[in-house]
Amino acid sequence: MPKFSGHLAIQQRVLPIYRGPFFDALGASCTGGLSLFAGDPRPIESISVAESLNAAQYTHTKNRHMFSGSFYACYQENLVKWLDDTNPDALILEANPRYLASPAAIKWMRERGRPVIGWGLGAPIQTGLGAGLRQKNWMRFLNRFDALIAYSQRGAAEYAALGIPENKIFIAHNAVSPRPEGEMLERPLFKANEPLVILFVGRLQARKRVDSLIRAFASIPKELMLRIWIVGDGPERASLEALASKLISEDVPEIRFLGERYGPELNQIWGESDLFVLPGTGGLAVQEAMSYALPVIVAEGDGTQDDLIRRENGWQIPPNDLDALIATLKEATADIVRLREMGAASWRIVSEEINVEKMVDVFVEALGKVGKG
Repeated sequence: MPKFSGHLAIQQRVLPIYRGPFFDALGASCTGGLSLFAGDPRPIESISVAESLNAAQYTHTKNRHMFSGSFYACYQENLVKWLDDTNPDALILEANPRYLASPAAIKWMRERGRPVIGWGLGAPIQTGLGAGLRQKNWMRFLNRFDALIAYSQRGAAEYAALGIPENKIFIAHNAVSPRPEGEMLERPLFKANEPLVILFVGRLQARKRVDSLIRAFASIPKELMLRIWIVGDGPERASLEALASKLISEDVPEIRFLGERYGPELNQIWGESDLFVLPGTGGLAVQEAMSYALPVIVAEGDGTQDDLIRRENGWQIPPNDLDALIATLKEATADIVRLREMGAASWRIVSEEINVEKMVDVFVEALGKVGKG
C-alpha cells in the first residue's frame, strides 16, 4: 500500500464513529503520523461521535454553531493554534465555506509553502435568498485549494462545473467498511415454501422512513411470501410496532422487530436475508449489506450512493415515494435468480472498488500529487 511520507493534519467539523476506521487506516499510511481536529455536532443532528482514534492523534475543539438552514455557519476555536502545535506537512480541510476558521488555516499553510486539500460532497448550485453571492463565495473558496477530493462522481462533476481543473479533482468513494474478508456468501437459488426476507438495519428514527417500508409491505400480495426483519432500536420503535400491528392483522410473524443485534447474531441475520432496504436517509449499513452479497434498495440522497448502487446490484428510488417503493419491492422479489446475481454484484463492488482501503489509496495519491508524498 502506498504511503504519504510526512505528517498529515485533517480538520473535520465533527468526528462520527463510522469514520474512525478510515482515519485509523489513513493514519497508518502516513509515515509522520496523522493529527485530526474536530468538535461536537448540534444536538438536533443526533450524530454519534468518536472519543478517540487508534492510529491518529485526535484534538477536540469547541464548535460555535451560528444561524441555521442555508445561512448556517460554524467557527472552530483554536484551529490555527492546533496547526502551530502539530506543524503538519500537508493539511486536508472540509471543502465548505461555512466553516469560518478555514481561511486562517489556509493562510497558515500558504505562509509555509505547504499544500492544502479540500474534501467534500461537492458544490451544488445555490438557490434562494442571496444565492448568487453564495455561489461566488463557493468558487472563491474552492480555488484556494491545491486539490479537491470528492465523495462521488456527482461531487466531482459539481467541482468541475465551477471551473476547477479536472487534474486537481480526485474521487474517493465514500466508504465506511473495509474490504470484505474471505469468500462471498453463497445463497440458494431456490427457497421452496420459504419466504424471502427483506431486511432493514439501522437506528429507528423518522428520517429512516421505516414506516414507508411497513406500508409498502402491507400493500404487497400475500402469495409473494415475503417477510420483513427490522434490526435496530430508537425513538420510533413503539410507533412502528403499532403501525405494523394495525396493518398486518394475521398471527403469522410477517414483520419481526429484532431489536439491536451485534456480532454473531447480526452476522446470522445478514446471512439469512435476501434483500436490504433503506427507504430513507442515512445508509451506514448499505455497504455492510453489500459485503454479505445482498442486493439493495435505497432512497436517492446526496450523490454519495450513486456510485455504490447501480442497475447491476440494486435500485435507487425517489425519497418519500411509496408507490415507487411498492413497485420496486415487487420487481426485486419477482426473480430470485436475478436477485442472487445482483447480490454477487454488490459483493464485487465493495470488494474491488468501494471500501476503506481504496479510499485511503486515493487520499495518498492526492497527497503525492500536491506535496512530498
